[in-house]
Amino acid sequence: MSAIISSINYCPVKSVSFQTIEKCEIKKDIGIINDRIFAFAKDLDVKQAKLFEKSPEERKGKWNKVLTLKNSPALNKYNFIFKDEKLTLTLKDKEILSIDINQSSEREALSNKISELESSLKQPLTLMKNDDFPFFDTSISKKVNFVNSVSLLNIQSIIDFEKKVNKKIETSIFRGNICIDGIDPWKEREWIGKTIKINNVSFKVEKNIPRCVAINLKPQTDDNSFNLLQSLKKTYNHFDMGIYLTALDDGEINIKDKINI
Repeated sequence: MSAIISSINYCPVKSVSFQTIEKCEIKKDIGIINDRIFAFAKDLDVKQAKLFEKSPEERKGKWNKVLTLKNSPALNKYNFIFKDEKLTLTLKDKEILSIDINQSSEREALSNKISELESSLKQPLTLMKNDDFPFFDTSISKKVNFVNSVSLLNIQSIIDFEKKVNKKIETSIFRGNICIDGIDPWKEREWIGKTIKINNVSFKVEKNIPRCVAINLKPQTDDNSFNLLQSLKKTYNHFDMGIYLTALDDGEINIKDKINI
């Protein structure tokens, strides 16, 4: 059996977006171009938000200063679409607001709109953008020694989990960048420390991805009663799903590309 890419996804706005695409550009030491290049800072003044925006070192361990599904599950109802320098906020596929991301006044208007829609969120909110150091979990976590990352999921691992807990589990819950099929469940865990190649783009396999309570949210709702996190621990004695990759080359990857170890 050989692993083949079944889908490619990226999130322009950390935690509040999910887009499926046919192909993507990879940038060395960064990952998928445009993935998680935006995030909302909360409870930070303008100067603090700028530091958080520009410096991964300023972000370390400060999960409470950025909007995530873990600390703000209400955001799971919304989605963002990023296209042609326009960032569009939607709810149930209906447009709420579209902005030109190059206009500071429009970025502020979007932050204000989120605040208006979800008044319980800690204020102020500030839309941040960084193409070189996107807002990946790995850029905020103190537990990893790499900043930028690509996440890979094995569809068969999710299917195995689904069967064992007797519950339908949508792949999007885990927000993986690259989803693969064609290999045994959990085979990807054997790749840690190795290099894989996709369409002549090499990636170092860094570590398993530990999951948080965000996977308890039912898709496109703020209902966090799904209880997947504890089911994962009870079933496999770990909280992991997927693996982190670091891009070693520039290039392009596509759906149906093969993964070579």
